[in-house]
Amino acid sequence: MPFTYTTVSAPVLTSVVPASGPEAGGTTVTLTGTGLATATAVRFGATPAASFTIVSDTHITAVAPAGTGTVPVTVTTPGGTSNGISYTYAGAPVLSSVVPNQGPISGGNTVTLTGVNFTGATAVTFGTTPATSFTVVSPTQITAVVPVGPAGPVTLTVTTPGGTSSLQSAYFYVNTPILTAVAPPSGPLSGGNTVTLTGANLIEATAVRFGTTAATTFTVVSDTRITAVVPAGAAGPADVTVTTAGGTSNAVSYVYLPAPVVATLIPNQGPTSGGITFTLTGTHLAQATAVLVGGTPAGFTVVSDSHIVVDAPPGAPGLLDVTVTTPGGISSPVTYNRVAAPGI
Repeated sequence: MPFTYTTVSAPVLTSVVPASGPEAGGTTVTLTGTGLATATAVRFGATPAASFTIVSDTHITAVAPAGTGTVPVTVTTPGGTSNGISYTYAGAPVLSSVVPNQGPISGGNTVTLTGVNFTGATAVTFGTTPATSFTVVSPTQITAVVPVGPAGPVTLTVTTPGGTSSLQSAYFYVNTPILTAVAPPSGPLSGGNTVTLTGANLIEATAVRFGTTAATTFTVVSDTRITAVVPAGAAGPADVTVTTAGGTSNAVSYVYLPAPVVATLIPNQGPTSGGITFTLTGTHLAQATAVLVGGTPAGFTVVSDSHIVVDAPPGAPGLLDVTVTTPGGISSPVTYNRVAAPGI
């Protein structure tokens, strides 16, 4: 009986998807090509696939065995062995740090992840939320844009073809600071006075600003209170803000006040017994907190920003300096003459 010889072409591979996986193996890949229906073996380098399934003459699914480095994947049929398609065994990623390790609950800031085996990273997650975007800078560095998240710590995870690496509580979402008041609410143009800021979420303050000018110094007393030394500023209101890793607070108003100026004192003399009033005229008098006559506090009534009526206190005769104090400072003195009653 005669024999019939049939020529069978060697299989051809065109792709392996995915083209990489962990060194431990176990990844299911799809091989695409032609002449695959009669496959008798699938190999990763010299190592047989853990298992394989012929789907059609153009597709095989195979489970990658353990391995290292980059190896050719081949298919063998009665017609021969195919060309090789590269498959890379990726080392498992190791995430070691994230800088900065905190930011606002609104996200949007960029952090840098450091570690090893980041090549081909497929995901970066903050808790269970994927990063808004990320870039693999090198095998040891990834930059990621932080997504929105709830206040508190979250686990940071990097996924690559080689596996997954997580750092527990590695990133902290910080609430936005809130300001409710500044006291006192005004002061001199020269600054140098200390104010107290109250609010919430202030504990990690990195800056306190009056307008665009940084406070001379500041001290975080608690999560609800900061003391700050006011810098010099221009006359008028300035927005006071606090910045933390959680962002910049709402603004509260602080007013820079010019020092008071007293131009005239009428009448400029009176009896040692007191009991009369005199009028001070000038500018920036509306917020007067004290009027001193010869160093002694006197009763007074603010009529307007340019007029104060003062109750002349009793005392020994003589020339006395009169000054007005406001949050903006102390006026230059004007003279009041306390005159003794004439003798008989």
